[in-house]
Amino acid sequence: MLRILVVEDDTVLADLVAVGLREQGMVVDVVHDGAAAVSRAADITPDVVVLDRDLPLLHGDDVTRALIRDGSPARVLMLTAAASVDHRVEGLHLGADDYLAKPFAFRELVARVIALGRRAPSRQSAVLERGDLRIEVGRHEVRRAGRAVTLTRKEFGVLAELLRADGEIVSAEDLLNRVWDEHADPFTTAVRTTVKTLRQKLGAPDPITTVVGRGYRLT
Repeated sequence: MLRILVVEDDTVLADLVAVGLREQGMVVDVVHDGAAAVSRAADITPDVVVLDRDLPLLHGDDVTRALIRDGSPARVLMLTAAASVDHRVEGLHLGADDYLAKPFAFRELVARVIALGRRAPSRQSAVLERGDLRIEVGRHEVRRAGRAVTLTRKEFGVLAELLRADGEIVSAEDLLNRVWDEHADPFTTAVRTTVKTLRQKLGAPDPITTVVGRGYRLT
């Protein structure tokens, strides 16, 4: 599941983009200025940043420079109302991975985000394994003891985070932050419900241990 950071000072457009990307099964966070973009990117490590170039507080060009300086693995899709070739070339030279002029067709935005997501380093650690569990991140495939297991995006995301933790405890709050997004209700029972259905699909013996008051881990 792709994690996207939308950086757009037009709040109506930002919300429309976020809703549309969430409908495509992506985890989406939204900020409205460049300074917040740099801070949020450090917190959530997005796969793709959809970045308006003309931002308050910190210009989109400076956000791109900061992401590169900080070693962010995120791919950058730069948005701008300036559609000239010179502007596109300048943005790409700064470190953006792709460029889309406003106004744009939403289908094209989605296609470009997905294409960039495939190139994100976090997508390229394709195989996660522990015990008899194996998942291929890019293909969204899960096997237990060789048996194919079909999971929803959220179930897959939870299992991937538990596998990445390699036996360490992952709190429900961390799972909510990593697999859902800022749009999620902090009081939701979504994590507990998703872990329950994940356990059912993985079958016995149960590979997930609940550590009361702390979270979950893979045995």
